[in-house]
Amino acid sequence: MGDDARALIEHSQTAHFVIQEERIVYANPTFAALIGWPREDLIGQHHQVAAPPEHLERTREIVARRLAGKVGRPGQMPMVRRDGSRLDVRVFATLVPFGGRPAVLVTLNDITELTGALQRASWNAQMLERTETLCRSGSFEITLPEGLVKLSSGLQQLLGLAADAPACSIDALDWVPPDECDLVAGIWRGAELGEPFDFQHRVLTAQGQRLTVLHRGRVEQDEAGKRRGIALLQDITAQREAEQRMQQLATQDDVTGLPNRAAFLDKVDAAIVAAGWDKHIVTLLAIDVPRISELRDKLGFCAGDALAMALAARLQQTASEGEVVARLGSHEFALMLKLPADATEAQSIVLARAERMRQVLETTVRLSTTEIIARCIIGVASFPGDAQRPVELLELAQTARLRATQDGPVVLYEPESNARALHEMRVEALLCKAIADDELELHYQPQVDLSNGHVAGAEALLRWTSPALGVVSPGEFIPVAERAGLIAALGDWVLRRACQQIAQWRAEGVPPVRIGVNFSPLQLQRRDLAQHIQAILLETGAVPALLGVEVTEGSVMADVGHAAAVLREIKALGVEIALDDFGTGYSSLSRLRSLPIDVVKIDRLFVHDVTAASEDVSVTRALITMAQGLQLKVLAEGVESEGQLSLLAANRCDLIQGFVFSAALPADAFATLLREGRRLPDRFVTRVRRTRTLLLVDDDVHILASLKRLLRRDGYTIVTAASGAEGLQRLAECEVDVIVSDQRMPAMTGVDFLRRAKDLYPYTIRMVLSGYTELQSIIDAINEGAIYKFLTKPWGDGLLRGHVAEAFRQKELADENRRLARQVESANADYQALNQRLEALLAQQRSETELLALAASSARDALEALPGAVVVVDGDGTLAFVNAGARELIPGAAAELGARAVDVLPDCMTRTDWDTGGPGSIIELGGRRHRALRRTLQRDGQMPSHILLLTPEIAAKAH
Repeated sequence: MGDDARALIEHSQTAHFVIQEERIVYANPTFAALIGWPREDLIGQHHQVAAPPEHLERTREIVARRLAGKVGRPGQMPMVRRDGSRLDVRVFATLVPFGGRPAVLVTLNDITELTGALQRASWNAQMLERTETLCRSGSFEITLPEGLVKLSSGLQQLLGLAADAPACSIDALDWVPPDECDLVAGIWRGAELGEPFDFQHRVLTAQGQRLTVLHRGRVEQDEAGKRRGIALLQDITAQREAEQRMQQLATQDDVTGLPNRAAFLDKVDAAIVAAGWDKHIVTLLAIDVPRISELRDKLGFCAGDALAMALAARLQQTASEGEVVARLGSHEFALMLKLPADATEAQSIVLARAERMRQVLETTVRLSTTEIIARCIIGVASFPGDAQRPVELLELAQTARLRATQDGPVVLYEPESNARALHEMRVEALLCKAIADDELELHYQPQVDLSNGHVAGAEALLRWTSPALGVVSPGEFIPVAERAGLIAALGDWVLRRACQQIAQWRAEGVPPVRIGVNFSPLQLQRRDLAQHIQAILLETGAVPALLGVEVTEGSVMADVGHAAAVLREIKALGVEIALDDFGTGYSSLSRLRSLPIDVVKIDRLFVHDVTAASEDVSVTRALITMAQGLQLKVLAEGVESEGQLSLLAANRCDLIQGFVFSAALPADAFATLLREGRRLPDRFVTRVRRTRTLLLVDDDVHILASLKRLLRRDGYTIVTAASGAEGLQRLAECEVDVIVSDQRMPAMTGVDFLRRAKDLYPYTIRMVLSGYTELQSIIDAINEGAIYKFLTKPWGDGLLRGHVAEAFRQKELADENRRLARQVESANADYQALNQRLEALLAQQRSETELLALAASSARDALEALPGAVVVVDGDGTLAFVNAGARELIPGAAAELGARAVDVLPDCMTRTDWDTGGPGSIIELGGRRHRALRRTLQRDGQMPSHILLLTPEIAAKAH
């Protein structure tokens, strides 16, 4: 290498070094500085001194090829400085003579910043593409004034276009509907420089789908004066549809599509304003169809909605142009008419129109296979005669409806219509006074345990005798209390009085029984209900085990989660929980299982006599079996006859209450009943039997006597009946295992009797013993399962005894199988409940994880928006975060994230003698004084991080 060449290389800003015999024989100052070695120390070092371990083989091969005379190309590789840090270099090696011998000259250029920039650019491009995909958005760039549009990959994906789609003009975008192309192009052509704008329009995807997008844009100008437009398009189709749906829900009934109450009143208001100019009469018809609610309560919401839709269609068909039909509630419609100002003529027109509409509505409606007649009543009020404001006008029409009857279903408003409303207001006022003056009283209806016939508890029922009104029915004052917001006060009074009575009876030595108190849905909404009950128990001295809480199925199903939590707290006090009106609501087994219920009370609708239809009895039996399968006691309410009581006892109902035993009694009378030990007759008691029971049915008394003598020796309890009707009565009076019946009996054949017995008491074993055979009826009965065996007369004693013994064995085996099935069902329910709790726990953990991620994102956004410089340094000394203020104050800091803080930040920010708990220090930075605060972030199991906040110091004004 000549002296001139050496001098040039010595002063070159490009790094050079020479390799000869695997050693560095020359290195210029730039190379030495680049890898952090003193120049004199490099001479004689192995040529791989700065090569990373993973590239040792590669560098050896490159040097060998150059010494062999092979020409190479420039390449890129990492190098290691003396302090262990790495850098990226572009390297070129060539064969040169050095000192008269072949050598390899290596030329290096530091490209660390370039590779970092490329990596960041690639990352930013990927993040942009991912962000556009996640946000269902895309962007494009327009060159102006040419108007050429270049789409981002996100917009291409949103529109379903190929990645190599050609550029297009803003004046002819094929993905914008033709009727909106001029709008989009016109907005861009008229855009002001630097002024952002946004608007909405539609786009067409390659798949033919129409989307609504929010189009945001701005025109910019570079230093050369060249203008370009930047646009962002975001898919807001779902948002627009949701907004339209919300608007629809706010103004329309979601079942019928008719205007709702708010929209109807707006239209009435507009009509009243217009009527002031054209002197018309605005008349409202308030139409009530109770049948809709009845269907919904009996058959479910679908049936009620189907009837409402059918009636709404009829109303719309009968309405003329300019008339408004609306649905105000679940079973209430309204119609607005505009009539001429002649009051007499208008009244006759309204009455005729309302009657015609009533006839249309009461025409038979066919729902599935059922025909329904929907009776309706109509109240009428008019402007300006009755009221001046829309709300008042509608209220008067609804008030008029209160006077409607079956004979007069269409009623015009008259001032007397307010009489009922005034009476309710009087009842409300007197009820408030009754609570304060202690005019109320509790009566107690006994609840009887069918296993022993004794009184096991009572339901506390509220009674009111007013000095002004006399005896007021609960059916009258309870609804008033609910509407007036007094139900909570009444509930508290009942609870406190029942607890006081429990304590008083205990002190007087009255036999203890549990007293059930009804809780309204409003009371159940109290989150501190358990604490409130506990406070009253402590105050009155009542024993919690003698108190019961009764809640209706409807109130619990309204919010199962809240109800379950409140009831668990109440049960933890030792108070029994009963579910009232069971079977009338819409509770599922899984929901019922999740509630801490002890007793279910079957509604009186499901309490039937022995003469009831078999399908009705089957529903009652199913309710009892289902509840007992969930380990719950069953109480039937409204039991009024011995037939009902017999059927409930036969189906193993646990408890009953009703007039068959006793009406609700005042406190003293109920205490007397308890002291006397009044109980049910033994024939209705369902205690566990220790004997097998056999029912013999035959109209021949001699055969009955003969059978009884024969079978008595086997230890059976034998019951006899002389007819099928008498046999049904015996089945109601006692629990029977096996039935042996004659076939040919007056009024009811044996097969018909056993069919009836199967429907009412399916677990009995039924046999026919007869000398008369009607083959087809016998075969049919056997095929239906009504008959277990058919035996003929005369019989063989041993054979008959064997058949009867076998029947009892079959019955006991079936009983055991049912018991085991109930246990399995209960275990499965427990397993299902456990799975549901585990799923709920997993869902909660997922929600907490998402919440933590959201919190971290929110914290980063908050630091970014702080009006000052924020710098975060990790525990290992690396720069972790800088916000917008820090990036402005320390240019280039954002590009060095991950680097050592001491290499990036000014010395005044990397001091170690900070007072982390004080008011901070003043430092000079960027020609300005700043107050610096440093705080330490301690995290479990990790080295503490440090956060530094710099805020400009505001100089005090001179005075």
